[in-house]
This record gives sequence, C-alpha cells and structure tokens, in this order.
Amino acid sequence: MEHILWCTGHDLKIKNAVKARGCFVYEQEGNCYLDLESGVWVTPLGHSNPRVNQAISDQAEKIIHCGYYNGSKIVDNAARELLKITGIKKGKGVFLSSGSEAVEFGIKAIHKATEKNKLLRLHDSFLGSYGAAGEKQKEAWYLLDWTDCQVCSEKENCKKDCPALEDIPYSELGGFVFEPGSAGGLVKFPPQPFIDNLVQLFRENGGLILVNEVTTGIGRSGKWFGFQYYGFQPDLVAMGKGLGNGYPVSATVMTGEVAKNLEGKGFYYQQSHQNDPLGCRVVVEVIDVIKEENLVNRSREKGEYLLERLKEIFSGFDFLKGIRGRGLMVALEFSGPENREAAYLHRELFNKGFIVSLRPGHYVLRIDPPLNIEIKHLDSFLQELEKILVFYQG
Repeated sequence: MEHILWCTGHDLKIKNAVKARGCFVYEQEGNCYLDLESGVWVTPLGHSNPRVNQAISDQAEKIIHCGYYNGSKIVDNAARELLKITGIKKGKGVFLSSGSEAVEFGIKAIHKATEKNKLLRLHDSFLGSYGAAGEKQKEAWYLLDWTDCQVCSEKENCKKDCPALEDIPYSELGGFVFEPGSAGGLVKFPPQPFIDNLVQLFRENGGLILVNEVTTGIGRSGKWFGFQYYGFQPDLVAMGKGLGNGYPVSATVMTGEVAKNLEGKGFYYQQSHQNDPLGCRVVVEVIDVIKEENLVNRSREKGEYLLERLKEIFSGFDFLKGIRGRGLMVALEFSGPENREAAYLHRELFNKGFIVSLRPGHYVLRIDPPLNIEIKHLDSFLQELEKILVFYQG
C-alpha cells in the first residue's frame, strides 16, 4: 500500500485482502477472518451476496447511469420501497452515493424549506464527514448536551418544561437532526421521552425533523430504522451504509409536504451520480432479501443473544464500564488505564481471526456483524473472547 495515503484513523491490519464471502475476509497469505464489523458496517447481507451481485450484473447490462435529463422506472421503484419501510406516505426521495451526502442533502433541504440556516444536533452525534454536518460550525448548529439525561432520575418521565428543553431557541432553528443510536460510533441511546418531547416542541414551532439512519438503519438496530424505537414519524430520513450492501448508494426520503415545499421554492441540488439506476436496482434487491429472510427480526434475536452472552462473559471483570446495544449494533466500553484492555482485546482477537472495531480516541470496541450471521459463528467469537479474557486475567 505504498501509493495509498492511509488516513482512516485505524491501523492497517490486512495488507492485501483478495476475497470476501459472507462473513469472512481472506488475505493473500491464506488467512481467514470473521468480519464482525461488516466492512464499515455496510454489508448487512454479508460480503459478495450472490443475489446482490446478480442484480448488479443484470442491471449493468442494461443501464447504469442516467444523467440529468433522463429518468428510470427502476429509480422510482426504489424510492417507493424506501418510503414503505420508513412509513412515509405520499413522499419522495433522492438517491446519492454516500451516507454523508444523504445527511448533507437533508440539511440543505431543511434550510430551503424553513428558510432558517441553523439546526439542532445532540453533542455526540457524528452526522457526516463534510459540509455542515462534518464541519459543525457554531453558527450552523445549536448544540444540545444530553449527558445529564443519561443519569437523570426523571429520564423515563421527561417533561417539556425540563430546563434542557426550555432553553432551546426553537423559533430560530429550522429543525432537529437526530442520530438515534450511533453517537459517533459509541452506540448510545437517548431516552425516548426526552426525544419525543424535543420533537414535539420543534413541531409546535414549525421545525422539521431529519433522522440520520446511516448506521442505525436497514435492520442494524433490530428494527428497520432506529427512529422506530421512538414515538414519532420523521419529516426526512437519510440512509447509507447497508442500503447497497457494499455498493456505494445512499438516499434521503421526505414527506409529501416537504417535497411540495421544496418544489414550490425551486430547490436545486445536482450531483453526478444522483438517481443512478444501478444503485437503485441494488437497493431494491437488498430490501427484498432482508424481507424474504426475515433479517430484521432475526437481527434483533441474535443481538439479544449476543448481548446476554457478552454480559455473562464479562461478569466479574471490573475494567468493563458497560455493554450497550440494539440488534446487531453492540459496543463494549472499557475503563482501564490508557485503553490497555480494549487495545489488548482488539489485537488478540485479530490474531485469532476476528475483526472488531476499536474506536479511535475511545476505550470502545464495536461489533456490527452481518444480519444473516450464523449463531455458530457468533459462538466461535464468544468462545475465543472468553479464552483471551481468562488468559489476560491469569
């Protein structure tokens, strides 16, 4: 990799991956690794899913890219399928190439629809890699720190007159961009009453709600979308990651009211790979496979199994600060000095053939396996993890 600028923030572990199938990645030397990170959480159906690969091949023989003047029924079909699973009726959507693009599109849409250029976000949300979401400039955002809400005695009985909610200048803000569970990759879930009140207060003041489902959507959380654990229907939903099972496609869908507002105001957005038929054909196939294989429910069941087993294995180890998860989106947070335990486990698991994510700058290991991973593969990971811990303690 001498000609590649390696700037991901993660160490380069496999220098020449030559094949990936299902839950496994193979390197040139013949070593095989169980990928419990799903790439960068992008392969809910596992690497090189045969149905997705076939859909790519079939569509590539017909039409890949439309351009600015051409439409395609395939694109409209994909939007219809996304609107169904988000629960948005009579809405519209647009397809792009990455999750960050989808979030940024949603932000620009709210700016145009409300004619307000400042939005609210939670203090630990990642949102995106560039633009307003990535730069997070003070003039573009009202930052709400919900740290105290995690330990508040009234967090399950949150009221609208809570000081954290009362002090927000709702009339000055176009809306709320909500990340329902990723928290910059740390897998934290704001209390439902707190979020529901926040949403209601924005709506009473004419604000719009954009949900960032890039990491929490497409079944990852044990529901189709992370916002479905809360009591509201968003105005816009941004999606990426698992939408293409490794193919670079993303989407933002919105209610009919938002779409009509944007069309009436002459909203303009132009990107080279906007609404490409190839990406949209992949989206439809991914949704079909998830439905036919009941992967949303199965991911929730496997996630519950994984969480319970992890709690059993780590019981008695005081350096584990906590285990958090929904569906097959799990974080292990450590409290040991200098990230020693997290770094040790990350290194030893890799040496034994298991890929998990060590969050840069945090004492957190993240586990995001494909939704169709088999229990026997989870068990092989759990058994090896337990051995590593016993050796470390001894």
